[in-house]
Amino acid sequence: MVTRVATVAFQGIEAVAVDVQVQIAPGLPRFILVGLPDKAVKESGERVRAALVASGIGLPPKRITVNLAPADLPKEGSHYDLPIALAIMGAIGAIPQDALDGYLALGELGLDGRLAHVGGVLPAAIAAQSRNLGLICAAASGAEAAWAGQDLDIVAAESLLALVNHLTGHQLAPRPEPRKYVPAGGLPDLSEMRGQQLARRALEVAAAGGHNLLMIGPPGAGKSMLAARLPSILPPLNPRELLDVSMIQSIAGELVGGAISDRRPFRAPHHSASMAALVGGGLKVRPGEVSLAHNGVLFLDELPEFSPGVLDSLRQPLEAGETIIARANARISYPSRVQLIAAMNPCKCGLAGTPGHTCRRGAACADEYQSRVSGPFLDRIDIRIDVPAVSAADMIAPAAAAESSAAVAARVAQAREIQRQRFIDHGAAGVFTNAAAGPSLIETLVNPDKDSQTLLLQAAERFNLSARAYHRVLKLARTLADLGGVDRVQRPHIAEALSYRLNLGQT
Repeated sequence: MVTRVATVAFQGIEAVAVDVQVQIAPGLPRFILVGLPDKAVKESGERVRAALVASGIGLPPKRITVNLAPADLPKEGSHYDLPIALAIMGAIGAIPQDALDGYLALGELGLDGRLAHVGGVLPAAIAAQSRNLGLICAAASGAEAAWAGQDLDIVAAESLLALVNHLTGHQLAPRPEPRKYVPAGGLPDLSEMRGQQLARRALEVAAAGGHNLLMIGPPGAGKSMLAARLPSILPPLNPRELLDVSMIQSIAGELVGGAISDRRPFRAPHHSASMAALVGGGLKVRPGEVSLAHNGVLFLDELPEFSPGVLDSLRQPLEAGETIIARANARISYPSRVQLIAAMNPCKCGLAGTPGHTCRRGAACADEYQSRVSGPFLDRIDIRIDVPAVSAADMIAPAAAAESSAAVAARVAQAREIQRQRFIDHGAAGVFTNAAAGPSLIETLVNPDKDSQTLLLQAAERFNLSARAYHRVLKLARTLADLGGVDRVQRPHIAEALSYRLNLGQT
């Protein structure tokens, strides 16, 4: 007789159904595990055996065969421990077999029988709900699973013994409640910035439309400070965005205590990051920084110090909003709709263009340094601004004179609400910002007047704007009009959008 317990395998953020099948038959005592398991899954046999013994359940001296179906799907991770243990206990009669029929299980077992948290509980809980199943998991994973819905039957136990007591009706485990993560302390505020009015304006425009931004300036000008304050003016995640972000964080094991937050992600990888760390990959094809920043901000400081190949690997995620990682035996897709904020010095010494400074290498220093960033990568950046050194007059100015993040955030939220409603009216409810709109949609939404069209066509011909650059100017102009509360894009909006765009040199 074969005992079955449902579990899942993860392909990106998708939870694929896996059937754990256990057969106990006469023969020499042996534990056989098949179904393309990786090393962590193969080792589950010893963890399961020790956990059962610690819980007072001995394995019979027979041939135990465990099959993870479908057999041609690679199985990775330690979350198969619990379903294997449950299937074995059902096969030997330690728990009623029918008690397992309505549940999907995942969790890692310790040698003492305790259940440990594993990544991917939220996608697994959503998959269980879609299949009209309950979920069995570790107590540490219960709060995360509870976000899948109030009607989902969740059994979250501290140990294998507590789980047996629940399934046999001796001591029921309480249903866990969803938990919200509230970070300690507030976000850095824009009122702490001195001077840099142009940079503050560009940051507000970028936040309002979700546009990519590049800041170039000498060390100490405030580029990193500006980037760190962007989250303080961004609106919170809406329910759909929150679910996508939480599922990625769950797969990566980055949900703190199973609690989720409506703050937009802010990821700032070091410039020594590898391609796999930035875009994802590795042996288990984990999400990279660009996916962990989905619906949030990816900040790349010291941009030219990143490997050119690593930077160019971001071109496809920035354009398509998703990262596709292809392997010989798998093709994984992670959502990667990010707002890129980058900062760099103008040259290797960092002071090119600064009044009173003369570089001994001349213009070659800046040209050589900036050429480390490819043209196709720069073509995906909507706004490029120069951030000069802060003057002494700005430093001694009263802090109260600077506008706070709350005031800027109110304007950003109003502009984003205008965009959201406009996209709904045009049948694009899944688009929330101008930067995410497609070319045909943005052409329909902008519809500039005659003077604006003339200016845009002249600029496109004179500066040889690419098709991508042309549409990004339209998106930027649409955002500027939304910030100004204007329904139709006008000539000043096109002019300001071009001023940001043409600073890229070659677009």
